Amino acid sequence: LEAHILAHNNEHAASNQRYLDSRNVRAFNLMSSPGSGKTALLEKTLGELLPEIGASVIVGDQRTDLDAERLRRFGGAVSQIETGEMCHLDAARVGAYLPKVIDVATRVLFIENVGNLICPAAFNLGEHLKVALLSVTEGEDKPLKYPAMFSLVDLVIITKIDLLPHLEFDLGKCRKHLIQLAPRAQIIALSSKSGEGFDSWLGFVRKQLL
Repeated sequence: LEAHILAHNNEHAASNQRYLDSRNVRAFNLMSSPGSGKTALLEKTLGELLPEIGASVIVGDQRTDLDAERLRRFGGAVSQIETGEMCHLDAARVGAYLPKVIDVATRVLFIENVGNLICPAAFNLGEHLKVALLSVTEGEDKPLKYPAMFSLVDLVIITKIDLLPHLEFDLGKCRKHLIQLAPRAQIIALSSKSGEGFDSWLGFVRKQLL
């Protein structure tokens, strides 16, 4: 049954990517545990990119559209998917929303997945890049506890580094764990609040659009 579900999802994911490719849109699937700072990252990202680069967002949450409301004030197209009992987004639901958020000006689509470090790892959404966020408040051993998530991503963003002086988080040890799990993944440490390291993230996004 699981194999059938994943195969069906992958068919929709392939269709989503063809849709995006035909419109020259690059999609980023942002995954993390709850409270890691995905929405804060996107708020600052949209504030920096729009209107220079057309950017849209699909937000996944089990309930409410609170995160989508935070992002709509920046002017880009934002749609909310309420997943109910599902702990992740799937390709079919994302595909149904693509025409709502993609227009001729859109160059990048950010998909803010449901806060969960287990389920989203198994479901391809048709994205071009997988991004995992890890907050310094979560502990440097989090990648070792959830290897399925951190081993498959293209980029890991270590967030909330402005809090490092107040925590016992070992940034060097965290990087070592990440390199062991995903040696080809890039690692960026930043703070959406202070802006430290944020240019590296924006540079990563812009590089994907060349």
